[in-house]
Amino acid sequence: MLKIRLKNTYFILVFLSFHSLISCQTKKNDISSKKIAENAVISSKKILPIKPAAQQTSDYLGALKDKNIAVVANQTSVIFKNNDNDSYTHIVDSLLSLDIHIAKVFAPEHGFRGKADAGEHILDQKDKKTGLPIFSLYGKNKKPSKELLQGVDFVLFDIQDVGVRFYTYISTLHYVMEACAENGIPVMVLDRPNPNRHIVDGPMLDKALTSFVGMHPVPTIYGLTIGEYALMINGEKWLKNGIQCDLTVIPLKNYNNASRYDLPIKPSPNLPNAQSINLYPSLCLFEGTVISCGRGTAQQFQLYGSPDLPKNNFPFSFTPQPNFGSKNPKHKGKICYGEDLTKHPQMSKFDITWIKKAYDNSPDKTLFFNDFFDKLAGTYSLKKQLIQGISTQEIEATWKEDLVIFNKTRSKYTLYTK
Repeated sequence: MLKIRLKNTYFILVFLSFHSLISCQTKKNDISSKKIAENAVISSKKILPIKPAAQQTSDYLGALKDKNIAVVANQTSVIFKNNDNDSYTHIVDSLLSLDIHIAKVFAPEHGFRGKADAGEHILDQKDKKTGLPIFSLYGKNKKPSKELLQGVDFVLFDIQDVGVRFYTYISTLHYVMEACAENGIPVMVLDRPNPNRHIVDGPMLDKALTSFVGMHPVPTIYGLTIGEYALMINGEKWLKNGIQCDLTVIPLKNYNNASRYDLPIKPSPNLPNAQSINLYPSLCLFEGTVISCGRGTAQQFQLYGSPDLPKNNFPFSFTPQPNFGSKNPKHKGKICYGEDLTKHPQMSKFDITWIKKAYDNSPDKTLFFNDFFDKLAGTYSLKKQLIQGISTQEIEATWKEDLVIFNKTRSKYTLYTK
């Protein structure tokens, strides 16, 4: 069994060393239930498919036996069958079939089945298929209470992340770890690949802007899997009062720094494919402005525009309409002029080119930003720099020194090497 145990101020990292491995480039734009290119690492002899920790049941079932389990999960928490991305079982259903006693399920933003809009409060409910009680961790209670954890012996966390500071699943992870630390309950994180793990970039979070869309001193894109990130939360003592939880991370198999992974299941309603996930860190800044980032279309986080951008400079147009994951999109029913990035080459950085271009071309700059922008950016500086007309290169240079320092911290928690 390959696992990492982290208790108090010490942790032991045990991991396999993979030899002669290179990545297999996978298909980039299709995360539907149709066939997608196999996510794999190639050895000198054969293809080794990347295995999320959830599939390695023999590595963690023993720790769950004869315990009352709470599972933190959503629609991505599945076990694929025979490396077939079209065939899978939800981890809750699988554990129940293996006689693991699940007492309750905790659901993050977008809910247990991943159908709610971004920011939409999720209510407690009962799962129709299993009858299990589902308690929302996105609404009035973002942290499991002592009462909710009453009778729970063990918490299993299995959610697909995309490696971006303002993607709220890591905030849910923080609060789950904190609540469990306070109540003496062990936490196990089943690791999953980070499709943006090849990027470490963007401004560091200013402590004054700490919120649910930015809880830790990390850059916009932090280059860690969710299991590695859990180790960093614990190891850097970022939980309340510096407490640490009894943490176990079950690592991925056949995964390394060169691996690329296309998610077989949408991690949230408005990230429909690999292109949207790759552009999301940069385009999400538009959520803090008057500009649409494609919600209400089929190309969410692959377009941007607004009715006010000059048509001469932005000949591409789209019209947002209510759809799955966006019941009331920005500029609903209005023609927006902007840019189509659906064919843009894969990003390897946090890019402010588009936010700067939209601001510079905005007819009324006093209305461009809203109150959410600084929280998303994680810094007060970026908005000021854009207003002052500072060049993209000069702005990017202001966070390079912080990235060097962060990478030293990050290196203590990486589990996967070339």
